[in-house]
Amino acid sequence: MRSLVVVAVNRACLPRLVASSLVSAGPTIELRQLLPEYRTTTAGELLQAIDPTTVPATDRPYTIVNFIATADGRAAFDGRSGPISDPGDREFFHGLRERVDAVMAGTGTLRTERYGRITRDPERRERRVAAGLRPEPIAGVISRSGAVPTDIPLFADPEATVVVFTAGDLDTSACAAEVEVVRLDPEQVTMTTALRHLRAEHGVRLLLCEGGPTVFGALLHEGLVDELFLTISPKLAGGGTGPTITSGPELPELLELDLRWALEHEGTLFLRYATR
Repeated sequence: MRSLVVVAVNRACLPRLVASSLVSAGPTIELRQLLPEYRTTTAGELLQAIDPTTVPATDRPYTIVNFIATADGRAAFDGRSGPISDPGDREFFHGLRERVDAVMAGTGTLRTERYGRITRDPERRERRVAAGLRPEPIAGVISRSGAVPTDIPLFADPEATVVVFTAGDLDTSACAAEVEVVRLDPEQVTMTTALRHLRAEHGVRLLLCEGGPTVFGALLHEGLVDELFLTISPKLAGGGTGPTITSGPELPELLELDLRWALEHEGTLFLRYATR
C-alpha cells in the first residue's frame, strides 16, 4: 500500500492539545440504571468515565459508535433520525460529542441531517477547553467519489476542522471551515486508512462514529469498532424502507458483544456494549 498524500488544507492546522481530567457535563435527565446495578443516575455522571487520556496507545483511535433505532429496528423515520429521538437520547448524543477527539459520519448522514457545528453549546466548548481538548472535535468524512456535501453548515463554520478522505476531486475553496483533503488511491479508501491517519497526524485517541449504516458496516468488517451506544426508541416504524443501523454484506461470523450498562427513561432504553 502506498503512502497517503495530503493535497489540500485551506487553513493552518490547529495545535494539538493533550486532554486532562474531564469535568462533569452538568445536570441531566434522571435515568434508571437497570444493569450492572439498579440505581438512579444521569448521562453526565456516566459519561465522565469516557476520557481520551485513558485510551491505550495504538495505531488507531478507540472507536465508539452511537446509534438510535425504533423497537422494530429502523434507524430513521421519514428519512431522518430526529423523529425517533427524545431528550434522553440527545443528552447522550451531545454528551459523547463533548468527550471525544473526533466525530466521523458518512456523506449520506452529513447530507440528510444537515450537519453543522459539532459542539454548539458554548458551555460544552468551555468544558472541553478546560479539559485540555480543542473546542470542537475534528469532523472526519470518507468518500470514494468525492461527492461531499460542502454546502451544509459544517463547511461554512470557520471554527470547524474537517478531514476528508477521498479518491475523487473536491473543491474546498468556498469553505470557511478548515478542510484537509487526504487524496488516496481507490484501494486505499478504507476506514483503517482513515483512522490511522487521524491517529498519526491529528493525535485522535477517541473517535465517535455517528453513522450512517454503511460507515458502521465498514467499521465492523475492518474490525475497528470497540463500543456501541445503542438507544432503543419506544416507537414502531411499521415497515417501510428506512435503514437499519448497519448495511452492507454480512460479517463472516456473528460478532459478540458484552453489555456494560442498561438504562431506562420513559420507555426508552440506553444500552452500552463492548465488542469482544
